[in-house]
Amino acid sequence: MALDRADFYDAELARHNRHLQIAAGVGPDDRVLDIGCGAGQTTREAARAATQGEAVGVDTSAEMLEVARRRSAAEGLRNVVFEQADAQFNPFSAAGFDLCISRFGVMFFADPAAAFANIGRAMRPGARLVWMVWQSREHNEWSGAIRQALAPGTAVSADGPNPFSLGDPSTAKDLLSVAGFTSIDFADVREPVFYGPDVDAASEALAGLYLVKDALARTDEPPGKPLQRLRDLLEAHMTPEGVLFDSSAWIITARRAGVVASQ
Repeated sequence: MALDRADFYDAELARHNRHLQIAAGVGPDDRVLDIGCGAGQTTREAARAATQGEAVGVDTSAEMLEVARRRSAAEGLRNVVFEQADAQFNPFSAAGFDLCISRFGVMFFADPAAAFANIGRAMRPGARLVWMVWQSREHNEWSGAIRQALAPGTAVSADGPNPFSLGDPSTAKDLLSVAGFTSIDFADVREPVFYGPDVDAASEALAGLYLVKDALARTDEPPGKPLQRLRDLLEAHMTPEGVLFDSSAWIITARRAGVVASQ
């Protein structure tokens, strides 16, 4: 049986998540903003670490946020809040956060410059930013191999979401610098993505992803042929730990420019 959507994403990125947690180093007094929080795993982890602080998770998906709120309540967390909002426009309180985190949630803004500036205004002077983003498409086997299995030779849709929009460090650094961030650095993370404990589960889980839907829409073949090639690809990536594909990510760290007021 395939994992539900929220569990699928958390399981897919479990190895990456450990790196993000360490890099974030949430302190007990931190007020944390989590961009693109989805079902709230990273927000809840931040809330548990910020025992005297607070974690605020923001996402555009009402469905995922409902899961996030339900799971937070089940864990008895009282210092976590979830808001349905687009971080590009949301009127955050000025200088209200000590730390901004994101696990693959900041690559899809229509206007990243405006989004990063808006997020920057929400950070206090000296606040930290710790974001995980995908490196470029050619460094992420899961994207190219799956697309080519489903629709060989077809181009990626220019109109769809681009998970690799921040894969070029110079692009990300320029955007963050203009938005008021300094000390911008990139840490290389090489971990596999996990698509399921077996081929059946992986096939079912992948069927709901935009990557698969877009590729299938770009081929004239009967669905059975590309889906069989996908199963063959998943079989080739079956390991004792499940279906794994190589991937490469950046952890971007930075600080909000400005002088921290003395106490």
